[in-house]
Amino acid sequence: MAGSVGTGRVAPRSSPKRYNGMDPPLSLTRPTMFDLQKTAELEKFLVEAGLYESKEQSAKREEVLREIDVIVKGWVKQLTSQKGYSEQMIEKANVVLFTFGSYRLGVHGPGADIDILCVGPSYVNREEDFFVTLHGILTQLEEVTEIQPVPDAHVPLMKFKFHGMAIDLLYASVSLAVIPPDFDISEGSVLSGVDESTVRSLNGCRVADQILRLVPNVENFRTTLRCLKYWAERRGVYSNVTGFLGGVNWAILVARICQLYPNAVPSMLVSRFFRVFTQWQWPNPVMLCAIENDDLGFSVWDPRKNPRDRSHVMPIITPGYPCMNSSYNVSSSTLRVIMEQFKLGNKICQEIDLNKASWTALFEPFNFFEAYTKYLVVDIVADNDDDLRLWKGWVESRLRQLTLKIERDTNGMLQCHPYPCDYANPRVQCAHCSFYMGLSRKEGMKIHGQKFDIRGTVDDFMHEIGMYTLWKSGMDLAVTHVRKKQIPYYVFEQGYKKPCPPVHANQQEQSDRQCDFDGAGHIESCKSVKRSSVSPGYEESQPEYGSIVSKIVCENTVKLVSSALYNGVQNRLSHGDVNLESANCPSSPHGSEESAASGTCCAAVETVHMSDETVGPESSMTCVINGTVQTMAVHTPLKCVAEKDEPKFEGIGSLPNSNSAKFMEQTEMLTGNVLDYAGAKLVVSRSQKASIRHVLLS
Repeated sequence: MAGSVGTGRVAPRSSPKRYNGMDPPLSLTRPTMFDLQKTAELEKFLVEAGLYESKEQSAKREEVLREIDVIVKGWVKQLTSQKGYSEQMIEKANVVLFTFGSYRLGVHGPGADIDILCVGPSYVNREEDFFVTLHGILTQLEEVTEIQPVPDAHVPLMKFKFHGMAIDLLYASVSLAVIPPDFDISEGSVLSGVDESTVRSLNGCRVADQILRLVPNVENFRTTLRCLKYWAERRGVYSNVTGFLGGVNWAILVARICQLYPNAVPSMLVSRFFRVFTQWQWPNPVMLCAIENDDLGFSVWDPRKNPRDRSHVMPIITPGYPCMNSSYNVSSSTLRVIMEQFKLGNKICQEIDLNKASWTALFEPFNFFEAYTKYLVVDIVADNDDDLRLWKGWVESRLRQLTLKIERDTNGMLQCHPYPCDYANPRVQCAHCSFYMGLSRKEGMKIHGQKFDIRGTVDDFMHEIGMYTLWKSGMDLAVTHVRKKQIPYYVFEQGYKKPCPPVHANQQEQSDRQCDFDGAGHIESCKSVKRSSVSPGYEESQPEYGSIVSKIVCENTVKLVSSALYNGVQNRLSHGDVNLESANCPSSPHGSEESAASGTCCAAVETVHMSDETVGPESSMTCVINGTVQTMAVHTPLKCVAEKDEPKFEGIGSLPNSNSAKFMEQTEMLTGNVLDYAGAKLVVSRSQKASIRHVLLS
């Protein structure tokens, strides 16, 4: 595409063009008056939902693109001079910017980021010139904030904000000494002599152009895609990084429906989308055109030749050479979630077609925190917002691996639903956030009391997290297991779930509200449990689950002893079907020389006991406390800090640490002698010392 900034805008077409898909259309039916009316209602809904940006916002985007274009052109001329090229070469030095993603497809909304590809000459490389020199130039500009280089990503890029607008900037060096102003990125010759990372960078723009060329009606495609992207966001299935579908995946799926129904208007296309993909037999691939082969030597998606391609569960193939599976991140668990949402969307669209429901019903948000009884929580903390942004990005990019490992280690019996949102406690004044994963057993598996031991799985996940090369002191992580009743108030939408009143720990006689919630998420009953405070001077409210790790980083650890111990004891006492175990983490990530120097990852994940849903916490099933957790330094060569498994011991006297007596004394004060320590049986494994210390985090 010619021009210094290629936006990829294609002129609207009033009538369908000749069909270019893989197969003949399923239907050439034209819209009725009812279909046109429903389309008008849908478009009105999308406008009222704020999915279109104003003319002023569009003008700001164009101005941002122009300013970035000036910056990168100056950067390449500076590099050309520094590398000793002639004045004539310096004068001709050039780069060309192309947009891709939602902006190039014309479906971006207010606040959406701009995906930009910078195509430069062969002598300007990505490793040093882009990620070092250009990064240094950008960091010195006042209009640039929150800059984050991601050189190790599948598609290397720099993320930053320019005048407050989010930018994802990629770089591709092609086999040309001088980039002409009318450089055409769609030509196959641009792929000659480049590496795999450059091909992936170039393909974003090339795929977007191909999609727009392959749909019969661009405007109908855009309206339908805008609608379904919004639906996917509301239903929690829009996120490539966590194993769902990203922008290009949704674009290809919608484009395929447009090909199958070339005369349909958006209301018809939305309905047909759910009808077709509810019945789609995965892993049959979705393709917009035949797979192209070329003599450039790049691998194309072909499960007949490539064993790795056979493992893909939801292949959505990009058009153009080299054809790739854009949805390789999807796992069996996330495919199950996507298909469930497709079926629900199809049911609602059938009601809309019968005039029994409105479009509002289709876009109702998914109540993730009411959908499961058990969750894994990944708590992340850092010293400041900049470090958190880096640390969170790395951890989030590895969450998909945790889902895959759980599927593998439980033979698909324990299914995970990672939620593509992060949450932070507004009461905690430090850099932190949490990710949640819903846990459920495979549909149709009715084994009462089925247990899944995922401790080793989480250990593997921790080892992968520990590979982060940009680790800094203060970057910490905890993986824990919670039940639905322990989910903190701040993850729910305003007005959906009423949280319990805050409780102050400095009161000698106070009630900790244990709230039971009905299926709709409202308070069903509250029971009071009285306890005495160990730290009379502490005036903060009792921390909800999910904020404990963050508060320990931000506050004096001593102030939290009573609340942390209380939460740990309550976990042990209240779960008849889930056995929570103290993890072997230090009381504060910055409270010892070891943690201050290296940071810690800790896991509090037990043998997950998936009992029958009808069995309540007061079940007569035996509760066994299983040794579970390891702590490891993040930036050093990975090794387990915990000791090897110890033999079983009877009674509290077996705990070899001097803190154990104090711990049990404090526990007794908190619970009112509800435990018979003399006769208690503890199955202790790994380091008992570290196990005691972790109670402060669990």
